[in-house]
Amino acid sequence: MPNTLSRTLAAISPVDGTLRKTAMARLDNLTKPRGSLGRLEETAARLFCIAGGQAPGVDPARIFTCAGDHGVTAEGVSPFPQEVTRQMVANFLAGGAGVNALARTAGVGLTVVDAGCAGGEFAPHPSLVSAKVMPGTANLAQGPAMSVDQCQQAVETGIRLASAAAAEGVRCLGMGEMGIGNTTPSTALFCAYMGFTPLEIAGPGAGLPPAGVRLKAEVVRKALWANDAAVSGGDPLEILAALGGCEIAALAGLVLGAAANRLPVVVDGFISTAAYVAAVKMHQDVADYAFFSHASAEHGHMMVMEALGARPLLHLDMRLGEGTGAAMAIFVLRCAAAIFNDMATFEAAGVSGRAS
Repeated sequence: MPNTLSRTLAAISPVDGTLRKTAMARLDNLTKPRGSLGRLEETAARLFCIAGGQAPGVDPARIFTCAGDHGVTAEGVSPFPQEVTRQMVANFLAGGAGVNALARTAGVGLTVVDAGCAGGEFAPHPSLVSAKVMPGTANLAQGPAMSVDQCQQAVETGIRLASAAAAEGVRCLGMGEMGIGNTTPSTALFCAYMGFTPLEIAGPGAGLPPAGVRLKAEVVRKALWANDAAVSGGDPLEILAALGGCEIAALAGLVLGAAANRLPVVVDGFISTAAYVAAVKMHQDVADYAFFSHASAEHGHMMVMEALGARPLLHLDMRLGEGTGAAMAIFVLRCAAAIFNDMATFEAAGVSGRAS
C-alpha cells in the first residue's frame, strides 16, 4: 500500500496557468489605472489560479509553528542553550511570543507543533499538537541527523496537519519554526540541495559573532563531508534526513500537504525556506502554491531567493522566525483577495474607463 508521502506526491498537480488571463482581465477592469496596485495584482491573480478560477480567499488562515531540537548545538553553533527551544514552546502556548502578537494582530490562527523537542511531552494545550518523532536529532556534523524512516515520519506529520486543516475549511497555511541551532541544518540543506558553499550561506542566526559564523560554516562543511553518501546520492528525503531537523521535515510536509490540497502556503524566513526547498526537490509543482513572506536579514537568504527566482512580499530586516513574517504576509494575501473580490469594475461604478 502506498504510504502517506507517496500518495501525497501523486496528488500534487500544477495550477491551471490558463486562468491567469481571466484573472488579469478582471483586474484590468477594476476602477484603477491598469497595474497600479502592483504586486497585489500579481498575488491576486495567483490566488485566483490556486482557487481554480473561484473567488480567491485566504480566510480562515492558520500558521503552524513547528519546534524541534538539534544535536549539532553540541558544536557551539548557537549563543543560546538548547533548553530555550522548550522554553519558547511554553511561551508560544502562553501567547507571549512575537508570532503570537503578530498572528493576533493579523487575525491568523496559530498551532504549535512539538515535532522533536528534547525532553518529555508537553502538558496538553488546545493550541498544541504533540507529534514528537524523537527528542532532538543527532549531531549532523558526525553523521545523519535522523534515519530516513524518522524523517519520513516527520514529513508525514506535516502532510497530515495540512490535510486536517483543509478538511476543517482552512484556506491558507503559514509556516513557522522554533529550534535552537536550526540555522545550521538549514545552511547545510541549502548547500546540499542548491550547491552553495557553507561560507556563502552561513550567518549569525540567533546572534553569533563573526568568529562564531566561521565556526558554523566549518561545522556545516564537516556535516556535508560526514553525510557525503546521502548528499551525493541526491535523494531529497535522504538529504533531509541526514542534514535536517524534525521541525524542518514537518514543515516540508506542510508544503507538500498544502499543494496536494490546493491551498496557498506562506513560507516564513531562512529555516522555513530550507523546508520549502526540501519540498520542491520532492515535487517541483509545490512552487505554484508557495508565497515567500519576507526577505530575511539572515545572511544568505536573498542569495537563495535569487536562485529560486522568488520575490518575497516584504522586506523589513527581520530574522526572528517563528512564523512572524508569515503572519504579516497572510494579511497582504488577504488584501490581494479583497481587491479582486470587492473592488468595482468601471461599468458597475459608472466610471469612465481608459481611452482606447
